[in-house]
Amino acid sequence: MKRSAGLLLFHPTDNGLEVLLGHMGGPFFARRDAGAWTVPKGEYEPDEPAWEAARREFREELGLPPPDGEAIDLGEVRQTNGKIVTAWAVRADLDPASIVPGTFRMEWPPRSGQLQEFPELDRVAWFGLDRARAVIIKAQAAFLDRLAEHSA
Repeated sequence: MKRSAGLLLFHPTDNGLEVLLGHMGGPFFARRDAGAWTVPKGEYEPDEPAWEAARREFREELGLPPPDGEAIDLGEVRQTNGKIVTAWAVRADLDPASIVPGTFRMEWPPRSGQLQEFPELDRVAWFGLDRARAVIIKAQAAFLDRLAEHSA
């Protein structure tokens, strides 16, 4: 079973909490909004602690060091594809323009024999919790609820 771990950055605003989400890169999500945004995360092997994987993946996905600060354990969710995702929330500010996304290679178009490189996340943005719930991968909405409960 595949496992991923990630960090959900948040900060308070006059209108409530905002969270930083990434739009999944590559051709499959290029024209999608709802269900195409995610906590910056990535897969890890069973011998790597999830917390360390979350910090490593933050650096790989966004090209920036993970923020310091208190980590709020948001637990796990199981996505519809069966992957288990573990996340922590960390209060931090980050300018989305400062990201330098990691990339992946895949054959595109399918069966063309051509390898193309795509960003892991093609953009990141801050969202209020209601808007975030509308665009995040459905199972990951539980992380938003858990963060809201913790911050209440």
